Amino acid sequence: MNTSRKGFRHLFGVILSLLLFFTFSATPALAATSQIIYQGSTSNKVVALTFDDGSDGYYVQSILNTLSANNVKATFFLTGQGAENHPQAIKNIVAAGHDIGNHSYNHPDFTTVSTTEMTNQLNRTETIIANLTGKSTKPFFRAPFGSYNSTVLQTVGNAGYTYTFQWTIDTLDWTGNSSTDIYNRVINNVVPGAIVLMHAGYGANGTNAALPNMINQLRAMGYSFVTLSQLMNTTSTPGTGSGTNYTVQAGDTLYAIALRYGVTVQAIVNANGLTNANLIRVGQVLTIPGTGTPTTPTTPTTPTTGTSYTVKAGDTLYAIALRYGVTVQAIVNANGITNANLIRVGQVLTIPGTSTPTTPTTPTTPTTGTSYTVKAGDTLYAIALRYGVTIQQIVTANNIANANLISIGQVLTIPGTGTPTTPTTPTTGTSYTVKAGDTLYAIALRYGVTITQLVNANGIANPNLIRVGQVLIIP
Repeated sequence: MNTSRKGFRHLFGVILSLLLFFTFSATPALAATSQIIYQGSTSNKVVALTFDDGSDGYYVQSILNTLSANNVKATFFLTGQGAENHPQAIKNIVAAGHDIGNHSYNHPDFTTVSTTEMTNQLNRTETIIANLTGKSTKPFFRAPFGSYNSTVLQTVGNAGYTYTFQWTIDTLDWTGNSSTDIYNRVINNVVPGAIVLMHAGYGANGTNAALPNMINQLRAMGYSFVTLSQLMNTTSTPGTGSGTNYTVQAGDTLYAIALRYGVTVQAIVNANGLTNANLIRVGQVLTIPGTGTPTTPTTPTTPTTGTSYTVKAGDTLYAIALRYGVTVQAIVNANGITNANLIRVGQVLTIPGTSTPTTPTTPTTPTTGTSYTVKAGDTLYAIALRYGVTIQQIVTANNIANANLISIGQVLTIPGTGTPTTPTTPTTGTSYTVKAGDTLYAIALRYGVTITQLVNANGIANPNLIRVGQVLIIP
């Protein structure tokens, strides 16, 4: 009997151990959240050129030739769909010694898809690139459209992408702007550690033409070029003044940090040799001059006129002004704000004039053209593409001061016809219906014809403007 009890206890112990083993081993360990990077933390005059490659990769080889001719190494963020469409170009990127990162499989907005789909997008692209080049895209990721949230950062971090790269300078080259505009956007805004966003697709037709002069001028200004791998290994030189250290957290601004420690933004800028007070990164260590303990900020006196509004996460002065039917400048003046880009969550603003939010006035719609109400996720580029007009035509028709600033609910006048024109279908050749994500380059590649042949066969005025559902003749 005693022997049987011992045997039972022994068997029970083995079973319990196995259950515990499988229980804990079946629970995956979560990786750290991916770190969002807008700029390198360095005082050295270095700049990182980055190129996003979509499904067509039209200018990849031209860009590679220019970079090689100027002895510059860059970083390319690759899509799996693009790698399938132009595998040799991807091999050439890696063979030339450039850095690569993951830019999803087919460029969906990661904030609108499930975590499972995000992981599938990353893994699918990683497999395609690794099979082509023998090189991993990890640990670098760039979110399609630059769109991310905490769920996206946690998911891509779990997948092995410890860095999610945004950019310091957006060239807006995907809009088809001129090489001069691209050049000026970079030269006029460059700072040490800057990350420059460019594209390698057919729409970015001014990029390669801008590169030689851009590279020469940056070198004349004392800058050298680094890949993102090299940039992440650079370190900033903190100020030499006395004080304490503070590590930047997600959501921090210099204004909020200065308020917390009872110092001025300029004092932190001077102590750390910062060139742009709007650009600090999570994990960056700042020297806070003076006292070593945070002080409780004094609540600003609220003027007696107007109403008050407490800033919430994601707010901008532009959005607040739009909500209350006042101008940004009016809010700036009413609150003594020195930098309209720096407001903090919890800050109480005085809204001059009305005491309740007003509904923004709907602009008068001209009798010609149609109207379109802006929806979440819209851009002028996408709206122009949908209606077969240019961004500039929409900007001019609506007196838009900044093509990057449109708001949900805003009513736009679309000049010309109110619905996309369906092209006349020639009787010869075969037909193809344009799908989401298609480009003329990808379609031409699929059918073994040239872009020019497609353009001529369909009477296309602008090769960058094709729409989902459009029927093309394949000559």
